[in-house]
Amino acid sequence: MIELYNLPVKHGNVPLTVAHGHFATNHSHINYYIDITYQKTRLSEAKDTAKELVSHFINNTPVDTVLCLDGTAVLGTCLAEELTQSGFRTINAHQTIYVVEPEYNASSQIIFRDNIQPMLRNKHVLVLMASVTTGFTANRSIEAIRYYGGEVAGIAAIYSAVDEVDGIPVRSVYNVKDIPDYASYDYKSCPYCRQGRRIEALVNSFGYSAL
Repeated sequence: MIELYNLPVKHGNVPLTVAHGHFATNHSHINYYIDITYQKTRLSEAKDTAKELVSHFINNTPVDTVLCLDGTAVLGTCLAEELTQSGFRTINAHQTIYVVEPEYNASSQIIFRDNIQPMLRNKHVLVLMASVTTGFTANRSIEAIRYYGGEVAGIAAIYSAVDEVDGIPVRSVYNVKDIPDYASYDYKSCPYCRQGRRIEALVNSFGYSAL
């Protein structure tokens, strides 16, 4: 049974809820599962998280489109509203911000249909993620944005274990300073596996499935 608890750190009204153990993602094994369910789904927490994220960006950073990964559309909408109210510059004709979600093909590549592509082409696109641990997914989104003619305005996340991806700074509410012993391992070199410690849950952007 996974036991979730709040760490004694808090930014604004956004709690940091975690579980410590041995967990497997699609790309690595990690020793903390970070639960961001409410920040992604409940309006009050999403608004608080958006305010915290906006404080990390400067007003001369143009943002035309928020690309929401990991099921962060509710948070992305709140973030777009905060960016608009904060007076961030936009370059699209309507002086507003698009909020879009990616689609994936059979090879797990990010694709955008013809009707969505104008929201990326020649636009400054902010990548929004629940968490950035290895940078693999963030890198894939950067490649997709550039492929469709967009420019990456930045990367935002609720939690990040890395400072940058492909030279682009990652702005987050929480980072490794808040969880100093956070670790991510390639499954081939995972110390927990070598110790014979069982995996307690499979985790991804949707949550966790206990084993």
